[in-house]
Amino acid sequence: MKSQELQKLIFSKCPNGEGPAKIFQDVHDAAGLRTIKRWCKMIAGTGSIQLSTPPGRPRTAHSWGNIQKVKSWLQRKRHLSVQKLASELDISYGSIRRILKDDLLLRPYKKTIEPLLTDAHKDKRKNFFNWVRSNFRKEDTMRILFSDEKMFDIDGMYNSQNDIVWAANRAEFDADESGGKKQRRKFPTKVMVWLGACSKGVTPLVIFEKGTVDHARYIKEVLPMALRYGNKVYGNNWTYQQDGARPHTHQLSQEWFQDNFPSFLDKGRWPPNSPDLNPLDYCIWDELSFRSRFVTEPRPGVALNDLIDDHWDLEMDDTNVRAAAVEEASR
Repeated sequence: MKSQELQKLIFSKCPNGEGPAKIFQDVHDAAGLRTIKRWCKMIAGTGSIQLSTPPGRPRTAHSWGNIQKVKSWLQRKRHLSVQKLASELDISYGSIRRILKDDLLLRPYKKTIEPLLTDAHKDKRKNFFNWVRSNFRKEDTMRILFSDEKMFDIDGMYNSQNDIVWAANRAEFDADESGGKKQRRKFPTKVMVWLGACSKGVTPLVIFEKGTVDHARYIKEVLPMALRYGNKVYGNNWTYQQDGARPHTHQLSQEWFQDNFPSFLDKGRWPPNSPDLNPLDYCIWDELSFRSRFVTEPRPGVALNDLIDDHWDLEMDDTNVRAAAVEEASR
């Protein structure tokens, strides 16, 4: 019941001798008993219900006209920040936020980043999905060992929006030696890491101490580790996944797969530019980066590879969901 209708109802009942308790029962808790008593007292004293108005000037920005202005702007240009919209319409930042959230029931969303796929990429993905649907049952997709390599550096990824220092002014902020500046090296120390992940968990890390990874190092340092882990958790019924990097597609690597793995995705099978299908790309590497705290200087005398290894304690509670990414994408 609206306030004006409620006031009219109580105004009609009070002169007839009905008390506040009886009116309270009749309106079914639409107003509190103390409010009804106060209104009945106003009616008895002045013959009307006089409600006080809030102090200060009336709110003019949060009006129907401004709501329509904001709505019209968003229909023409949806990619506007609140600050930009407030500047364009000459309305305060707080009023714009109230209009967007309370009146238009809108919420801000950030753009999601996804790989750029050409028509050729899309065709290869479709072919891959059809191949998976024809050759894998759902339980088979749970026995895929995903693998990937990633280069880490000592500076890591830094997001200034998540690292804010409160200060009276910029000079004081810059003078703060503990947090005023973030320094980056021109040539930071880097190390490459290999990892495998499946529905049973994650493999031990393989950290390449020096140099790049060619097919010889891949066969010698990575593949025996992957084979031992796959056989340990799945026996002789599992599939090894890898992308199309040169060490993976080399003829000697392909021969090693053929001779040792129960099953594997052969050369050219995995669709290019598809990090959204590999749980390492879209989840686990970020977790490792966060746990390793690369935004800070490592301890003196501690190598980068030791820093990575020290923080490698992931518990993949929902890996089985990620391991089914290929099967889910094929639907």
